[in-house]
Order: sequence, then C-alpha cells, then structure tokens
Amino acid sequence: MSREIGRKYVPKVANMHKVCEINYGRLLRLLPDCDTADLQYQFEVNTSLLYTIKIMECSRYTSTLEMSQKSQMEYDFLRPVVQVRLYHDAKMAEVISAQNIGSLQPSYRYPNIKMYQKNEKEMVNVFLAEWLQFCLAHSDQLHSSEA
Repeated sequence: MSREIGRKYVPKVANMHKVCEINYGRLLRLLPDCDTADLQYQFEVNTSLLYTIKIMECSRYTSTLEMSQKSQMEYDFLRPVVQVRLYHDAKMAEVISAQNIGSLQPSYRYPNIKMYQKNEKEMVNVFLAEWLQFCLAHSDQLHSSEA
C-alpha cells in the first residue's frame, strides 16, 4: 500500500487527444472568428451568470483564448477561468492554465503540497469540454465585440 502513495500517474494520451479534439470542435462552433485577435465573445445565461471568451493572441498555427465566468458569486474560486491554446494544424484545444495554476503538468505525484489531483490536466480539459457543451446549449445569447 505504501508503494502506491507516491507513485506517478501516467496519463492516457489517446484519452487526452480525444478530449482536446472535442474541445477544438466545440470552440469552433462557438467562436466562428477564433483566429481574430482582440475579439471578445459574451453571453448571458441568466441575470446573474455571464460568460466571457476573449481571444488573447493569434498566429498562423495557434490561437490563445481566455474563458471566464462572471457571476454574482461571493468567492473568486467559484468563478472558473481557463486559458486555452488552439492548435489549428492538429485541430486540438488544450487548457494551458486554470484557476491561476499556471502551467499544468501532464501528471502529478499524489499527495503533493498544492494537492493537485494526479490527473489534474486531464480533469481540467474534461471540465472545459463540459463547460463548452453548456455554452453551446445557451449559444443563442452569444454576441461578439472588440476587446
């Protein structure tokens, strides 16, 4: 049992690729102009829940965007924020930063000082997939503007 505690998690690359491909497809459906820098999309689900997707930078093969939830929540940690890199040549979208974690590692030893899950990067990408699905279901309220 003690040998299991510090053991490093090995991510399943095929699962990560599948999630990243799904995220890319959902983002393209949600953001038709994802290759235009300084563009911001917003939509309101209800009076207390607003989503913002801001395109931070664009280049020939990649785009970086920040997706955040603006709501009436009292605590910042209840308002998710992720930075996502879109790889246009590979048709994949990967979370590169979430909740101010910074650069996410493919896996973490568990337990660790910051209490990240062993598969933190995979779980954040799955969260993005679910979040994008929710956004697509409410995309009729979507509008864009210059950032």
